[in-house]
Amino acid sequence: MIISACSLIVIGACSSSSSGGDEPKLTGPKITVGIKVDQPGIGVRAQDGTVSGFDVDVAKYVARHLGTDPSNVSFVEAVSADRETLLEQRKVDFVVASYSITDGRKARVDFAGPYLATGQSLLVRKSNADISGPDSLNNSDWRLCSVKGSTSAQLVKDQYAKSVTLQEFPSYRACVDAMREQAVDAVTTDEVILAGYVAEQPDLLKLVGSPFSFERYGVGLVKGDPRHAKVTEALRAMVGDGSWQKYAEANLGRAGKPMPPAPTVLDTP
Repeated sequence: MIISACSLIVIGACSSSSSGGDEPKLTGPKITVGIKVDQPGIGVRAQDGTVSGFDVDVAKYVARHLGTDPSNVSFVEAVSADRETLLEQRKVDFVVASYSITDGRKARVDFAGPYLATGQSLLVRKSNADISGPDSLNNSDWRLCSVKGSTSAQLVKDQYAKSVTLQEFPSYRACVDAMREQAVDAVTTDEVILAGYVAEQPDLLKLVGSPFSFERYGVGLVKGDPRHAKVTEALRAMVGDGSWQKYAEANLGRAGKPMPPAPTVLDTP
């Protein structure tokens, strides 16, 4: 049994809801979801404690499919390095936090999905004319920032460690702040995440090059969670009934980048 949300440090539920005002309130069990709180368009926390973003909308849709009203969903921060631990320690029911499906992670948790496909890209200051894409990462003096525990940081270690200096921060917001202060030269993670920061600061930041990886986001679940099939069913319904498109249009496709298409949800991603 998942521990009660009241025993956690709760970030706060999003003020918006995908349900209409006239729909009956569901009475399912309370659900706690791990999300990112520093990724505009994906998952972000406002000063008043409310959260919003594509992952938040997905989480609330899944919760409703499981019989839980969105008002009974609590959100806690799930930084990249802690997502598996949150699940293994039963501190969350599931994780919807730009969580890329990888073989290594599947050894520790189960995934439902994918519910979004994207690729790793580069974010630089608008005044930077030297970094134009991954092919230009050939200067060992360049400082490239990513988040500890992320697939983005691992890819840099595997492919570009001899070319650039990788700096790992606890969050992408910290990376972006460091770049704004010229403490790092570029930030790398998935394009849909970086586009949110460009939309926030279009006069300062820009995306460069084309994506150089393929990432599939999944809903992370405890190994053997009996709700896996139901969550998969929810994601398929979300794509099929137009909700996925609505959430994507409301949250993604920023910074002049095309909105990613809806993926095919698999029984075993």
